[in-house]
Amino acid sequence: MPNPDPATHPIQDAPSLALVQQLLARFTALWWESAPTPPTLGPTYTARDQAAREAHLERFLGAVTSELERPPRTGPERSATQERTFSAFGTFARAALDFEERHLDVLLARGFTQALTAFAQAAHRFDPALTGSDIFQAGRNVSAMNGLQLLFGQPVELTPAIFAYSLLYPYTDNYLDDPTVPAGAKLAFNERLARRLAGEDVAPTDARERTVYELVGLIERQFARSRYPQVFESLLAIHRAQVKSVRLIRRHAPPYEVDVLGISFEKGGASVLADGCLVAGSLTQAQAEFLFGWGAFLQLADDLQDVEQDRQDGLSTVFSQTVGRWPLDALTDHTFHFGARVLEQLDSFDAPGPESQALQELMKRSAGQLLVDAAGRARRFYTRHYVRELEAHSPFRFAFLARSGKKLARQRASLMRLVEAFAAPGDEELQRDQNRQVFGMQMSADFRS
Repeated sequence: MPNPDPATHPIQDAPSLALVQQLLARFTALWWESAPTPPTLGPTYTARDQAAREAHLERFLGAVTSELERPPRTGPERSATQERTFSAFGTFARAALDFEERHLDVLLARGFTQALTAFAQAAHRFDPALTGSDIFQAGRNVSAMNGLQLLFGQPVELTPAIFAYSLLYPYTDNYLDDPTVPAGAKLAFNERLARRLAGEDVAPTDARERTVYELVGLIERQFARSRYPQVFESLLAIHRAQVKSVRLIRRHAPPYEVDVLGISFEKGGASVLADGCLVAGSLTQAQAEFLFGWGAFLQLADDLQDVEQDRQDGLSTVFSQTVGRWPLDALTDHTFHFGARVLEQLDSFDAPGPESQALQELMKRSAGQLLVDAAGRARRFYTRHYVRELEAHSPFRFAFLARSGKKLARQRASLMRLVEAFAAPGDEELQRDQNRQVFGMQMSADFRS
């Protein structure tokens, strides 16, 4: 009997921890193969064209600001707020970003909005102490995993695994980032969590750990360990990668003492790999390769976006280690080419339906623009010529985006109040519907009142 094609056959027999090391080696090699030459960046925009698109963005941001000033209090008000906001976004995206209707159909699909609303309300019921900022932070991961559902040809909905994994961020990351917590306590917490993720019956030491272990239990209810080993191996992989990433918080670490590129790739790649496993249960080799590579690319884009803050905080990334020594021009070109190579593997997701195809188009379009925008924020670390070249490929001038970002930052408190408004319980009938959709009637007992 011939061996199955490893690109299409589930890799149930390949432990994900070993797989992560294999993928890390593959994409590290791909990084060094990516030439730091000027990339192809797509359409260019004249100053007049950019000014016209900026006017559309200003109108959209004005509409958002107006909604922030009067948060909804009832179910009908929340629905009306959503409709007005999505309508304003649609108008902006068509005129300023050249989105087509099939792209908007994906972004504004009711599955995404229902999943986010259901998540916010379920999170509030699970732990009323969660803040709007906590829910907003976790909700970003919910939307990312909903997008993966589309890629896999699944319905877009909130599942127990998506709920639990997304909520782990506020409970674990915020604790590990807290400078008031002793290093020894963090180490002990990480060791116990690793044992719990491996399937051991670990007794929690406090309320935080009890909550974290409850969330792991929700994942176990959806994915039996015996049938879906990749799920739990991927959770262990991202946990180990996050523990390793603590090494990056070393101010002025000498080169070659810390594998900055490798740790960054492992953390970003393992994170999206875990997202995929928690959506699909098991992955093909080709799917695992794309998800890991996509996560590595997103980590690079995130590091570029945060380069100035990382430099101030003493956090080592490939970008923060470069600034002050050399311009970021060549390194950013390198990243453009790396992202293009990763996206070549996107066709490993061949789910039927126009939604999956439209989402793939959006991912390909957004990858380059993500880097252009990030470089625009960090433009003082580039040569003037490079900034001019990049800005010509942005629908908006960099200075305008900086001013708009500051305006939105001042509205953060209002945004968190709006998130909390959407997290507030709805009417009794809607609440029952969401309980059935999210966890099923048999799991309703897992919610704490």
